[in-house]
Amino acid sequence: MLRVRDERDTDAFSALFSHFAPRIKGFLINSGTDPATAEECAQDVMATLWHKAAQFDPTRATVATWVFTIARNRRTDIFRRDRRPEPEDLTWGPEPEPDQAEVIAFQQEATLLRTALADLPEEQRSLIQQAYFGDLSQSEIATLTGLPLGTIKSRIRLALEKLRHSLK
Repeated sequence: MLRVRDERDTDAFSALFSHFAPRIKGFLINSGTDPATAEECAQDVMATLWHKAAQFDPTRATVATWVFTIARNRRTDIFRRDRRPEPEDLTWGPEPEPDQAEVIAFQQEATLLRTALADLPEEQRSLIQQAYFGDLSQSEIATLTGLPLGTIKSRIRLALEKLRHSLK
């Protein structure tokens, strides 16, 4: 990967492609993607790897973690694209106004959650944000932060307990 990043080495990219493309396709198929879409997505991931090689930082993640994060994000993008309604399925005209009591309740809950998150220690808040707002797995967080997986799991569990207690 470093040769691809630093020298734009096509032979190194070919080796990466041979190694990762079938694994990405298998990962996507195992996660419920149809084979044709998985193939298309794997090709797109490898093209992204080539075009964004300069963004690879071995101090933040291994090559495999970086590649499979790109694959997971691309799969999510495809899923969202495929789930978008066709224009003829969209409703036309104004949407009905939501019940004001529900809007106020939602706003109050959101405020409580923001306050509860702000009250967490930084190391716990950061992990909660990466896991739930950044959509990263605990293993990916461990790789990115350099912390042991057990530490990540403990801190997230403690943070969730504190949030539950704060939101009661």
